[in-house]
Amino acid sequence: MGRMWVTVRIGSEDGSRFVETRALVDTGATLTVIPRGIAVQLGLRVTGKSRVETGAGVIEVDRSRAYIEIMGKADIVPVIVSDIIDKVLIGVTTLEILELEVDPVTGRLREGTLLLY
Repeated sequence: MGRMWVTVRIGSEDGSRFVETRALVDTGATLTVIPRGIAVQLGLRVTGKSRVETGAGVIEVDRSRAYIEIMGKADIVPVIVSDIIDKVLIGVTTLEILELEVDPVTGRLREGTLLLY
């Protein structure tokens, strides 16, 4: 399957600012990644730091929370703020919170099911 791009609406936790952009669905990423420029534009507050493993090694990154809306489904989710990555990457945690999943046959997102076991 190739790259999967989706339209995403990203907002501040308080709902005062929003941007709409294209984002790459990255099933290899745990959390959604937001470039620093977008985080600053939205006024996202740093809530902590995390060590993450990348292809280039382990780095420390800022964490925050943001409103994410994809295909009409929305919630406040944990995100990583990146000084390195210049595009929004949608991680699997966000997909699961929004009850979305990748359909490997069509290469698109579809409604998923929350698991409780």
